[in-house]
Amino acid sequence: MQRLEHMQHLDKHLVDELAQVARESVRAELREQTRGQRRKAALYAGSGAAALYAGAAVALAVGLALDLVLPGWAAALVTAVILAAAAVALRAAARPTPSAPVPATGSAPVPPLPSAPPTVGTDRAPGDG
Repeated sequence: MQRLEHMQHLDKHLVDELAQVARESVRAELREQTRGQRRKAALYAGSGAAALYAGAAVALAVGLALDLVLPGWAAALVTAVILAAAAVALRAAARPTPSAPVPATGSAPVPPLPSAPPTVGTDRAPGDG
């Protein structure tokens, strides 16, 4: 009986060691994946900041170019309107387009509406009394 208990102890010890090795390998793999994702996120943040500064430089250039032919306040106003229009266009492009509603399965189809309203008294045939 003692040998059986010893084997159970060894089995339990082996299972614990295997579980520990599996946990460590999963942790190492997750660390490696998150390290790559952190680097990618930092690169995206840097590119976003650079794009923001590039956009500001373009807006400044547009304002200065308009300042050659318009007063300063008008050039700034035109530049602001151009930027606002671009923002609205980008916002509209980012929204999903509404799709046509799909009738639920099992429901009765809705009959089409008539193009003209019915008139009173015209549904009788001549000679009906």
